[in-house]
Amino acid sequence: MSSLFDVTAGSLIGPTTGGTVTQATNKGTGVTLNTESGQITMNGAALADGAEVTFTVTNSKVSATDAVYACHGSAGTAGAYIVSANTMASGSFKVTVANVSGGGLSEAIVINFVALKGASS
Repeated sequence: MSSLFDVTAGSLIGPTTGGTVTQATNKGTGVTLNTESGQITMNGAALADGAEVTFTVTNSKVSATDAVYACHGSAGTAGAYIVSANTMASGSFKVTVANVSGGGLSEAIVINFVALKGASS
């Protein structure tokens, strides 16, 4: 029997459905993206140094036992943000973004995320 490594050598593994969405209004505005992975373009509103903002991602693919990974994917100042997914629930999760740049920033960063299926309850 082939191992997972043999079957996927040279290819990424993970969810195959992705999508994109752009935040409206401000950095705290929630978004809806019903895909297993995707990109969220944040609003370009100001975020002060040391400040953080949390917004909700409504996503019908996510359940409370899943694990969601999020990171600063592109746009904006590299290394200036800490991004984390948290508060998984049935149909949503939250993303928190902290500005650790040393100064205020007004950038529409792109966040990449992927939802990994967890144990069923």
